[in-house]
Amino acid sequence: MKIRHKVWLESDGKVIFGHGRQELFRAVEACGSLNAAAKKLGMSYRAAWGRVRASEQRLGISLIEKGSHEKGGHLTEEAKRLLQQFEELEERLNACIRATEEWFDKQRYVKK
Repeated sequence: MKIRHKVWLESDGKVIFGHGRQELFRAVEACGSLNAAAKKLGMSYRAAWGRVRASEQRLGISLIEKGSHEKGGHLTEEAKRLLQQFEELEERLNACIRATEEWFDKQRYVKK
């Protein structure tokens, strides 16, 4: 049996960071710009920038620095740290879930 979950960070009920932004930030790192990342993910630049801007406003920090291209940009150090911390959070949660799955499987098959 498997336990499934989704995790995201919120402030006042509004998303700050989750799997979608994680994927977007990884694509920015790989592609070198927000515009190229948006294209790679099949989304509009406007939608991508809207998500970034919303997270920036909710956190009060810059996450994307504009590059030399009109629609360029790269992750700030704060964005890289946020991405790393989110991925570490996921690793910790996944370890907890694996341990809980093992416990649950043992409970299920123990005759009492």
